[in-house]
Amino acid sequence: MRYSLKALGRQGVVQLQIDAEDADQARRQVEDQGLRVVSVKGQGSALRGMAWRREASFDLVLFSQELSTLLNAGLPLIDALESLAEKAPAAASRKVLGELVRQLYEGHSLSQALGRQPRIFPALYVALVQSSERTGALGDALGRYIAYRQRLDLVRQKLVGASVYPLLLLLVGGGVVLFLLGYVVPRFSQVFEGMGTELPWLSRLLMQIGLFLHAQQLPLALGSVASITALVLLRRHPLVRRWAARQLRRMPALHQRLMMYELARFYRSLGILLQGGIPILTAMGMARGLLGSAAAQGLEQASQRVAEGLPLSDALEVGQLVTPVSLRLLRAGEQSGNLGEMLERCADFHDQEIGRWVEWFVKLFEPLLMTFIGLLIGFIVILMYMPIFELASSIH
Repeated sequence: MRYSLKALGRQGVVQLQIDAEDADQARRQVEDQGLRVVSVKGQGSALRGMAWRREASFDLVLFSQELSTLLNAGLPLIDALESLAEKAPAAASRKVLGELVRQLYEGHSLSQALGRQPRIFPALYVALVQSSERTGALGDALGRYIAYRQRLDLVRQKLVGASVYPLLLLLVGGGVVLFLLGYVVPRFSQVFEGMGTELPWLSRLLMQIGLFLHAQQLPLALGSVASITALVLLRRHPLVRRWAARQLRRMPALHQRLMMYELARFYRSLGILLQGGIPILTAMGMARGLLGSAAAQGLEQASQRVAEGLPLSDALEVGQLVTPVSLRLLRAGEQSGNLGEMLERCADFHDQEIGRWVEWFVKLFEPLLMTFIGLLIGFIVILMYMPIFELASSIH
């Protein structure tokens, strides 16, 4: 659920938009950034979140790439932003960039200007820019964010690409089955009624299912559309997410892979924040939103241990947010002083492991799905023609 918060910081009152399970989690995320929360207001259903995503057409990665190129070419920041605003093809992008330029002319820093548009620029992005303003390495910070997003997008593309063919196969197979049951079977039912023969009980059951689907096709279609719409709208609701998490825990293999995916995103985000100079407790608070409710509770325990002086690797082990491999890598990073780099290596390792598992699962699932659909269609066809075969054998 999305929450709108007003918080008090060094620059005065700021407005933030936070995605969280509940209001308390949203408040903690803001307080972890060193701000004092003034008010918390829920923005309601996921429908508004969907509407926001449709409105927010600003390409943050492309903007970062272009801005980094212009800055590395020697252009001043304001000139670079004005150039991007002039060439932006979409009115929404020009409005966003124009607002940034206006804030800079008023004397605000880039991080302050970005923070005033939280729907476009996430807290992680603003924190990296704010940290780079102290060192004068804005181009490097943008480069780290670009690499971070590209790695996340690569993993997401692998998951989506692996699911396309099975989903397409399922849709086509399901469509064929519905066509046979809702259109072909009722036609055969009329033929068999005219023949006046006694049908086998399996064939009678098939005919009854087909006649029911044919007679109730409009209510069933509307009900299916309404169910799918409700699932899409409710999928981000805290109660629905907690229920889904409980169901996933009953499937250990799938739950383990999903947890590994969350940990990889968490490690990568925490690593880029630490490399950007963000304090470790602040970075852990900012990365909390990438974890599910159960893992977020573990992260809260880990944050308390870090505040007490425990090393990050031991604190994450207490919160059950490590695997045997990542624990060894983190301890090596703490000893060498390259903790941020080791966190990214942990993320790379887990991303590769997830990719291998998805590839194996798809190779196993596709033939099983094809076999199941083929057997189902063949079973329906056999039941349709069984009375004809019996009639032919009786005549003979």
